[in-house]
Order: sequence, then structure tokens, then C-alpha cells
Amino acid sequence: SVKDALFTQVNKLAKMPAGAHEATVVRGDLDTCLELPWNKDTATRADLKRAEKILDRDIYGMKKVKERILEMLSVYKLAPGINGQIICLVGPPGVGKTSIGKTISECMGRKFARVSLGGVHDEAEIRGHRKTYIGAMPGKIINAVKTAGSGNPLILLDEVDKLGGDYRGDPSSALLEVLDPEQNGTFVDHFIEVPYDLSRAVFIATANTAETIPAPLLDRMEIIEVSGYTENEKYHIATEHLMQKQMKKHGLDESRFQISEKAMQKIIHEYTRESGVRALERRIASLCRKADREILEKNRKKVQITERNLEKYLGKSIYETNMKAEHDEVGIVRGLAWTSVGGDTLEIEVNLMPGKGKFELTGQLGDVMQESAKAGISYIRSVSDDYELDPEYFQQHDIHIHIPEGAVPKDGPSAGI
Repeated sequence: SVKDALFTQVNKLAKMPAGAHEATVVRGDLDTCLELPWNKDTATRADLKRAEKILDRDIYGMKKVKERILEMLSVYKLAPGINGQIICLVGPPGVGKTSIGKTISECMGRKFARVSLGGVHDEAEIRGHRKTYIGAMPGKIINAVKTAGSGNPLILLDEVDKLGGDYRGDPSSALLEVLDPEQNGTFVDHFIEVPYDLSRAVFIATANTAETIPAPLLDRMEIIEVSGYTENEKYHIATEHLMQKQMKKHGLDESRFQISEKAMQKIIHEYTRESGVRALERRIASLCRKADREILEKNRKKVQITERNLEKYLGKSIYETNMKAEHDEVGIVRGLAWTSVGGDTLEIEVNLMPGKGKFELTGQLGDVMQESAKAGISYIRSVSDDYELDPEYFQQHDIHIHIPEGAVPKDGPSAGI
């Protein structure tokens, strides 16, 4: 059917005068169609041992993600004809979601193409423009297939949670056809106007949060959570990957530049606080630049960064950890806070003074935490008989609950404990 449609266009072109405006439109359309890999497929490599080696080389930790990739490869090995596996990697920035996509394509031996969806708000960018418009071109998906040069590439849809949508159209709805295994066997791009089979492609999407992805789109994808790294994992990533990468970029090697183990842990603990490793990489790059300058200006043979001289290079530490109290105190208790980079502990302080039964809450508390505080007070009042409190006690005292770091908004069930 595609061949017939293209021959119709060729016959139409043959009958047109050479200078006709429409001739260039038809010729451009035919060129695009002929550049698409209609019958070219890459053989999928399903060597699990090789894949495992590649995954361990490129990704540190992330056991669940690796297991899911190996399962996917096993399926392709036993059922080569399977199609429509669509995975969405959800996790904070800087944890390596895009890199995982590249690694998967290497494991499968497929061609790789990346489509960036951040800020796309026009559905024509997904489905292409009608070829009669001036400046018309095919959509991002067909372009990605053309760039990959293979009928079964691995297409990475980056930042799928940042798709826009306005009066010009809704690109997330246009993506529904691309990502639905029942529909994408006959995907029609408005520019080429003939159905193209996308069912052989493997789609991997990445997103920072699943909450902003429209529900119908989310329904077509399998979510894999890529969580942030622990300090121990960051240390291994820094020493095994980031150091070599940055030293190479800055013209250094191990004989001229070193960071001690204690210093690296201090950088992770006191100079960065994030789920990924981007800020950590920037800190290492900063140390490399300073080392380059010292080697040139002071003719140093070697620059060694230790725990003692780290402050000289990076300045005062930015983050400090809440230490536990020296001794137990009445009226101070620890709460837990969830943050995007893991968690932290909070101090919750209570003060009691003679008054008229007023109840104060300070420290920028959200609704859930205010409710927790009120529930706590109600509970204490309900069991006051067990502690032989005078029934008038609560009418004669004011209670003030405060959570320090008043500039930081606090809310959520974990902090409410």
C-alpha cells in the first residue's frame, strides 16, 4: 500500500512542469519517504552475560533497573517477534536516566535515537506538519527513526513529564498513538501521509516525576523508579567514574592529581546535597581546575587534596548535619523530614508557660503538620487523668510548639510523626 501511494506521487511529479512550486513539495516528500529504513532492521543481541557486563560497567547500584533490563532482553531472545515494550524511568535529576537509555541500546545492539520532549507544546512536532505548508517537516518521531537508520531502533523520549500544551494542540495526546502497541503499527505522520510501522521500535521514556504525566499516557508505560544515590554509592561513582572523566577533561592523571578518601567523603557530605551526582561532578571539576592552575603557576609536580586542605580549595563547607543532643531534655523531640535528596531529622521544641490556654504553632508548618500537633495535644488532654493533672491545667497554661529553621516550609506525614 505504501509503494502504491509513492508511485502515485511519482506519476504526479512526472506530469508537473519543472518549475512548478508543488513539484518541490512532492519531491521533498518522496525524498523523506525513501530515506526511511522501511526494510532495514538491526539484529537484536540478546547475550545476557555481555549485557550484564555492560550494565555493571556503566551503572553503579540500581539493582532493580538492571534486573528489568535483563528480563527485557530475555524476552527478546525467546520471542523475537514481540513488540510494544514501553518503559518509563522516573527519578530525580542527575541520577543517570538518559545514560541508562544509551546503555540499554548497547546491550541490545540496537541503533539509538534521542527525542527531547522538554517544552514541546505543538502536536505537529510529534506528528509532523502537512506538507503543503511552507517550512513543513516531519515530526520528531519519524526524524528519530530516520537518524537511527534502522526499523527497530531504541528511541529515548527524554523529559516526557515536561510536555507543554496550549491552544496549538496537545502533544501528549499525539504521543498516545506513538506509544500504544495496538496503534503504532500504522503510525501516520502528517508530512509523509503513509503509515509507518513503529511497533518494532523499543521506546524508553524518562521523567522527573510521574505526577505531571497525563494519565492516559502513563497507562501505556511501565514505570521503573530510579531512586537517588546513598552517600556510599556516590563515593563509588565519584572514584570509579567521575574522577577519571574530569581528570581526562582537565589534562591531569593520577601521578599529578589525587583526592584522598576522607576528602572525597567530606565533599559528598558537606559540599553537596542532591539525589544525583551532578553537583558532585562540578565540585570535582572545580578542584581539577584549581590543580591545573597550581601546576602551572607554582611549578608543582603533584597536587594532593586531603581532608585538611579541602577548605582552602572549596571554601567553607555548605551543609552541616544535625548532631544528636548531648543529653536528653524535656520538651525537645526528633521528627523526620522527607526531602528530595533523601531525608533529614528535625528538632521539635515545646514551651509551656502560665497563661489562658492559648495554643501557638510556629516554624512554617503545613496543614498536615498542624493537624499532627493538634492531635498530639488532644491525646495528651485525653490521658491527663493518668498523670494526675489538674482538670484546670490546660485552661491556665499556654502551649507553644516550634520547629527551628523557620525559613524552610515543612509538611507531610513523615514530619508530622
